[in-house]
Amino acid sequence: MDQNDQELIRLFAIKESQEKAFNGIVKKYQERLYWHIRKIVIIHDDADDVLQNTFIKVWNHLSSFREDSQLYTWLHKIATNESLSFLRKKEKQLSWEDYSQIISESLYDDSQFNGDEIQRKLQKAILSLPEKQRLVFNMKYFEKKKYGEMSAILETSVGALKASYHHAVKKIKTYFEED
Repeated sequence: MDQNDQELIRLFAIKESQEKAFNGIVKKYQERLYWHIRKIVIIHDDADDVLQNTFIKVWNHLSSFREDSQLYTWLHKIATNESLSFLRKKEKQLSWEDYSQIISESLYDDSQFNGDEIQRKLQKAILSLPEKQRLVFNMKYFEKKKYGEMSAILETSVGALKASYHHAVKKIKTYFEED
């Protein structure tokens, strides 16, 4: 674990320096977590909400962090779970097809999205994937995560992750070929 992370965790354990330590964690990791969340929920305002919920969970549970993984791995896992919980709540309100259609349409109106048409098409292809494949593809392709790190975050085997990524890539290629 990064020495700075260890220091922040140590400072968080001291009541008088909790807020300063937490602010240090937020400052250090908020942008990386935001973009991870954003790749899952797509819409900027939703990503902001999920990021806020992530840091609320971190505040509430940091004192019980066992340091058996990297701090960022732990934060990433919380952000992933919060993102998936958010999507599941949305799916209870709308079908995934309806929600993904809303997300797809929002790519054209989103001032935070600065991609070209091919990037929009890639996002639409990713949205067409099942949840686990979508998550694994985003982590491997965009975040350049190693399978071992993804395995720790998603609590699944490296073999299952490789299979999910392989299937995701095939489906995305098919999506591009059919259009």
